Amino acid sequence: MTAAHADRAELQIDRPSVTDGAALWRIARDSKTLDLNSSYSYLLWCRDFAGTTAVARDGRGEAVGFVTGYVRPDRPRTLLVWQVAVDEAYRGRGLAATLLDGLVARSSGEHRITAVETTITPGNTASERLFTSFAERHGAAVEREVLFDTGLFPDGPHDPEVLYRIGPLSL
Repeated sequence: MTAAHADRAELQIDRPSVTDGAALWRIARDSKTLDLNSSYSYLLWCRDFAGTTAVARDGRGEAVGFVTGYVRPDRPRTLLVWQVAVDEAYRGRGLAATLLDGLVARSSGEHRITAVETTITPGNTASERLFTSFAERHGAAVEREVLFDTGLFPDGPHDPEVLYRIGPLSL
């Protein structure tokens, strides 16, 4: 059976380790939709924010998807989801939703999370669907507002980042 035909039941979801940093960087790069951070940042993320990050592994233990996040320092019951990406061979099976639900459930147990925030660029319909369906599954409202307008980005043209506030959650 090829990886593309592997059943989601064969996947394991857990916390990342530093050795997953390169795979997360590759998955983000290959997504062609995420802003790619430096490879160094993914290594740090796997070290410093492993508790608020989830990785999906295939039957060989290789990372095939991830969701990264952190608890906001000024809102300690809010989980900000930074990036969600799934390897192309595993897309279309609900893995991103499974990762997101699992991470929020784990974070809620550890940090008493009551809200989720993320930013989405206009036109990213896959992310819009992921987070609005997450809100529906958890009986939560969604508020949207532009967080970072185009002019704030110093490295050239960038679409605005729209903040999605989801909560309160019914977990």
